Amino acid sequence: MNIFFDVDHTLITWDYRLRPFVREVFARLCADGHAIYLWSGRGRRWEVVQRFRLERYVAGCFDKPLYDHAARLHELGIDVYPDFVIDDHPEPVAAFGGYHIPEPREPLETDDEMWRVYAAICRYHRKEEPPFSA
Repeated sequence: MNIFFDVDHTLITWDYRLRPFVREVFARLCADGHAIYLWSGRGRRWEVVQRFRLERYVAGCFDKPLYDHAARLHELGIDVYPDFVIDDHPEPVAAFGGYHIPEPREPLETDDEMWRVYAAICRYHRKEEPPFSA
């Protein structure tokens, strides 16, 4: 599957810290045969990939459509279709299906939301549940 992660308040905190377990979950997703993409309403966020050394996991970065999500994929140069989206905003999740993730919890070391994301992706991939989770 093509799995698209939002960046701000999904993978990184407001003060630019990586959410716990991102590397571990990305490694498992890649080992499971999925392709990981990042997208953001702030543009292609390769600096996040490089700063947190995620290059081995991330297949590409894109501008995220902020409205008319599916209709704007081509316009924004997104040449792969999102099969599963993880975002702190509900609109992209509603448009494509996926997991509406809460913002990182403080203290950050107690945040285990990425494992919930991984479990939701696995359940969806096994067709055990529809792609919308809270």
